[in-house]
Amino acid sequence: MAKLLIVEDDESVRTLAARALERDGHNVTIATDGAQGLDMIRRARGGYDLVVSDIRMPEMDGIEMATVAAREFPTMRIMLMTGYADQRERAEELNGIILDVVQKPFTLAEIRARVGKALSCFA
Repeated sequence: MAKLLIVEDDESVRTLAARALERDGHNVTIATDGAQGLDMIRRARGGYDLVVSDIRMPEMDGIEMATVAAREFPTMRIMLMTGYADQRERAEELNGIILDVVQKPFTLAEIRARVGKALSCFA
């Protein structure tokens, strides 16, 4: 199906999301922070069908990663996740760069549905 990159510093959330999306048949790669995620995006030359990233992470947050990735790879599709209302407001500044912001905590069904919807927009 799709080639996905999950960027999340919380191991339990990262593992939960990756397993749920792998069950849908997606090829999932993981990164533990925005800097590692950006490095993986660059090494793949933007070749992910969708990047799903937490906003609030150490070293480089998801918004900074999304901004740089979109500048370098304008067709990159990015979805953000957050458990913080103030971070969700920051993500609104990225209209046109990100597809969606998923509120944490989320259910397995919800992350699968939101990713499926994001991918179907470009099918």
